[in-house]
Order: sequence, then structure tokens, then C-alpha cells
Amino acid sequence: MAQFFHIHQDNPQSRLLKQVVEILQRGGLVVYPTDSSYAIGCHIGDKEAMRRIGRIRALSKDHNYTLVGRDISQLSQYFKMTNEQFRLIRACTPGAYTFILPATREVPRRLQHPKRRTIGFRIPDNRIVQDLLALLAEPIISSTLILPNAEQPMGDPDSIRARLEHQVDVVIDGGFGGNEPTTVIAWTDENPEILRVGRGDPSLFR
Repeated sequence: MAQFFHIHQDNPQSRLLKQVVEILQRGGLVVYPTDSSYAIGCHIGDKEAMRRIGRIRALSKDHNYTLVGRDISQLSQYFKMTNEQFRLIRACTPGAYTFILPATREVPRRLQHPKRRTIGFRIPDNRIVQDLLALLAEPIISSTLILPNAEQPMGDPDSIRARLEHQVDVVIDGGFGGNEPTTVIAWTDENPEILRVGRGDPSLFR
């Protein structure tokens, strides 16, 4: 049964976050709040935990998983980026955007899109996630918490606990998280392509 941690949105308890880090390092799944909705994540090196995310969400083999990091420097080894891309992405992060860029050789094939060799990444504007990633000192593999047959992501931690307490290892209650996903930007050539309009302002990429 999942542990359920009430963590303060503005002043997260480091004691609880350290426990979440230990759970991730042991192969656990964490449900956590972001600046758009709740998400589900695991340690970057854990194949079985990643498969568990796929089963919970009923994801296809070509799903683009997302690396969630604290800032660009924590993520830069995993994707290829031009100077122009760096400037614009830095200007709008942390924020409610997911970017899809060509993956570097540092990215395991299982994390890449099987045909396009791309990787998604995200830098949430959320204090709980930022502090968690600082303690972990590396990004996590993540996916928006949209359950099978649902159109919107989950945003209520109590509902999440009721639905997933036997499928994940820890649920972070960071308050109601909303139910609007990120804006997704694919940027694999000179021109960014808006794949999904969500909470992040898409006008910056038009």
C-alpha cells in the first residue's frame, strides 16, 4: 500500500522528501504535484519501474516518456540543443511546458521515441518537485497522470490515493494540482511544432 505524504507547497519538509528519494532509489513509483497537474515518476535507471508506469497508464510502445529535471543544466547531457533553443527554453522555464528534442547518446534507447530518437523533458515551476530533484541530484522519468480512458490528468491527491494506493509506492499530497496538462513543443528542426496546447503559453513558439 502506498505511503501518503502531506508536503507543504511553499516550505516542503526535507525529512519527507528524503524518504521519497529513498523510495525512488529503491525502485518505487511516486505520484507528485507539478505546476499543471499530478504526474507519476520513477528513477531514471529503473527499467521495471518504468514498465509499471506504462502498465498503470496503458501506454503504447512509442510513448514519449519525459525526463523531469530541476533546470537545464541537470538535463543538458540528455538532449541536443541549439543556442536559439537554449535561449528561448531558458526564458520560459521553470514552467508548464514539455519539450521534445533529439536525444544524445547518453539517453538509453528505452527512453527514446523508437522511430524519431527524441526525448521529452520538463522543468516544473513547483517548489516540492524542485526540492525533491535537488535532493535526488538527477532527473526522474515521468509521465502525466492520465489514467486509461480519461481525457484529463488527475489533480486531486485524495482521489489519486483511492485509485492507485495498491499500484504506486508513495503519493505526495501537495494540494489540488489542477487538471490541465502541459503545452508540448516538438523542436527537432529549425521550427518548433506545438503538439498540444495546455497550461503553458504557446504564443512564444509561434
